[in-house]
Amino acid sequence: MSNAVIVKAFAGEAAVAGAWDEFVQQCPEATFFHRSGWLTINEQVYGHRGHYLYAEDPQGNLQGVLPLVEQNSRLFGHALISTPFCVYGGVAAQSDEAQRALEDAAIELARRLEVDYLELRNKVASTHPELTEKCAHSYFAWPLAQDAEAILAGVKKKQRAVIRHSLKNDLSYRVDDDMHTAYDIYSESVRNLGTPVFPKSYFSALKRVFGQDCNALTVEKDGKAVSSVLNFYFRDQVLPYYGGGLPEARDLKSNDFMYYQLMCDAKAKGYEYYDFGRSKNDSGAFQYKKHWGMEPTPLHYQFHLVKAAELPNLSPNNPKYQLFIKLWQKLPLPISRALGPVLSKYLG
Repeated sequence: MSNAVIVKAFAGEAAVAGAWDEFVQQCPEATFFHRSGWLTINEQVYGHRGHYLYAEDPQGNLQGVLPLVEQNSRLFGHALISTPFCVYGGVAAQSDEAQRALEDAAIELARRLEVDYLELRNKVASTHPELTEKCAHSYFAWPLAQDAEAILAGVKKKQRAVIRHSLKNDLSYRVDDDMHTAYDIYSESVRNLGTPVFPKSYFSALKRVFGQDCNALTVEKDGKAVSSVLNFYFRDQVLPYYGGGLPEARDLKSNDFMYYQLMCDAKAKGYEYYDFGRSKNDSGAFQYKKHWGMEPTPLHYQFHLVKAAELPNLSPNNPKYQLFIKLWQKLPLPISRALGPVLSKYLG
């Protein structure tokens, strides 16, 4: 490790948090998911131990950050991840020297903790020789056109027709801080997919920690909420993150209406970029986002194996999870909401 860069551990100190977030705000490689608030989320909501690292030059100026969180489960394994519940992670640095120093420190920490593996959710691949890549996800994004009409015109023809259909269904929407409705709709949506849901406290914690940079857009039909999405805002970007719809959303096309109106609302508020997030390659969500006209960009998730001989396959497409998924889909909603958090805390 170079003597010109010093790697230190961040444990939530207010002064360091301020400098950390200021660095993230201006570093081109940083994302919303590098913000220090995710340390609070992981430790207070999920009980996971954070190992946030940062690099300084000899004058004490921040040169790079690496958020890391330790997950330890008998069922899902022991891992050091940057960062759970986030689609992007890894090092955000101003120099190759700082990046290498932080990656070296992460590998050393993973060995010291005796985890199964280290996972860095990079948008851009690192050249570190001890990291191997598994490219199974892509993300979708595009710049927002100048107004609602231009945004709609930029959508692919078939998807544009779906949105036009939704606009005739007498749907309304609101953008506010209603995390309660967003969670209720999301939890029912993922139950129907056979996926354990997060605790309700997670949604309220996201709002509490990220404040005005987190809100919800909810679509209603005749006064009843039918679709909702929790969103993040970072620099000039809007990031729809946890979205879902009730069964009637399919016929109403209310999810399509929801994402279109989010684009229009964000543009009207001065945001310039729409980040539709990651999807597993060739999945249904992947194809849905392509239908909007966005091109996939591969995500370069990279790993360092410590105790594990190979990476675990936690994908819902793994055949050994198919029976579990089918059984979960049949659970009464209150039971799925009660049991889901026990499992989902390790599925971030």
